[in-house]
Amino acid sequence: MALPNIFSKEVSEQIIDRINALTPDTPRLWGKMNVSQMLAHCNVAYELVYENRHPKPNFFMKFILKTLVKSKATNDVPYKPSMPTGPAFIIKDAKDFEAEKARLISHILKTRELGETHFDKKESPGFGRLTTAEWNNMFYKHLDHHLRQFGA
Repeated sequence: MALPNIFSKEVSEQIIDRINALTPDTPRLWGKMNVSQMLAHCNVAYELVYENRHPKPNFFMKFILKTLVKSKATNDVPYKPSMPTGPAFIIKDAKDFEAEKARLISHILKTRELGETHFDKKESPGFGRLTTAEWNNMFYKHLDHHLRQFGA
């Protein structure tokens, strides 16, 4: 099953519409994060690509990530509710809903603007070089998972 193409205008706009349907009070259907924390959590995936905000995994951790996590993160099988996450993705403090929402939409638009060719064989900090399909699956299914978490 191929996942929708997050690099396309149609799919990225559908995701943005789902984000815009959220409010600061949207209840979660599973998990521990509130909606503002979820948006911040989703931003981490893009921070790892566009910003130097998080420490890069060492050789051993990168080996573990490539061996045990990469295939689950980049395949086209949707995530199950309440799956464990990496330390950089754990958001416990309060977050500003509007700021996180705006940042996430900006990241999605930047990714679409850069396009598929920019990501083909681009290095992921934890998984090594990924194909465009792997980047697409990783971005799309993470966003879709958390938007479903909040009924969007």
